[in-house]
Amino acid sequence: MEKPKVLFVQQEITPYLKETHMGHIGRYLPQGIQERKKEIRTFMPRYGCINERRNQLHEVIRLSGMNLVISNTDHPLIIKVASIQSARMQIYFIDNEDFFQRKFTLTNKNGEYFADNDERAIFFTRGVVETVKKLGWAPDLVHCNGWFTSLMPFYLKEVLKDNPMFSDTKVIYSLYNDAFPGQLDVNISKKMKAKGVSEEALAKFSEPAYENISKVAIDYSDGVIMGDREVHPELERYARESGKPLLEFHDKDTYIDAYNQFYDEVLMGESVLEQQ
Repeated sequence: MEKPKVLFVQQEITPYLKETHMGHIGRYLPQGIQERKKEIRTFMPRYGCINERRNQLHEVIRLSGMNLVISNTDHPLIIKVASIQSARMQIYFIDNEDFFQRKFTLTNKNGEYFADNDERAIFFTRGVVETVKKLGWAPDLVHCNGWFTSLMPFYLKEVLKDNPMFSDTKVIYSLYNDAFPGQLDVNISKKMKAKGVSEEALAKFSEPAYENISKVAIDYSDGVIMGDREVHPELERYARESGKPLLEFHDKDTYIDAYNQFYDEVLMGESVLEQQ
């Protein structure tokens, strides 16, 4: 029997950024899942504050070179990779000069969210998908961590629903305490237009505030994880009422085994009991 393939789509990973709870999970969860006999790939944005020399990032020429068009503008897709030797694990980075050269992650030096975060998230989402296609690596399960990855469930289930590489892929979305103020660019739905995607589906992004894009991510996921002890109360309620398999928050001593079991249950499509 083939090993299940799990694709991790991460907003943050330690040690490439200052350590956070989400970044810690981004680093140690893939390793733990790999050690539990699953095949993994892990992606994150190549934010400009990541020191390429210290972290030994290098471009993968055979994967780079594609252009992704957003709002009628071509944006070259650059793929970089780094290794975490102790874990025998590679991290793939999605890079682009327009979106990821600035020396910050999602906010500027004053803590204000970048006006083009919608396009950056679209580019990251599509960049991950195109890279996985080039690798010829069809994931059985995709686990999205952080609001910056929240477009991925929609993209996989709506845009790629007829693509045989992804038609059976299960998606899990982790909710964190990572809300942003205001909303993304109101034209995000126009920028996400794709062949075969209905206006009705795109209308879900008509008010792209944190709560709304997170609800869309839940709608298109096959399971939801409480990634933080406390998450946005409205989203917690929405997730619990959605009828989706739901995994409660687990601390660092138990979460890897709990997540691994949850993956198996979602992959089997069984009704999942809430884990305490």
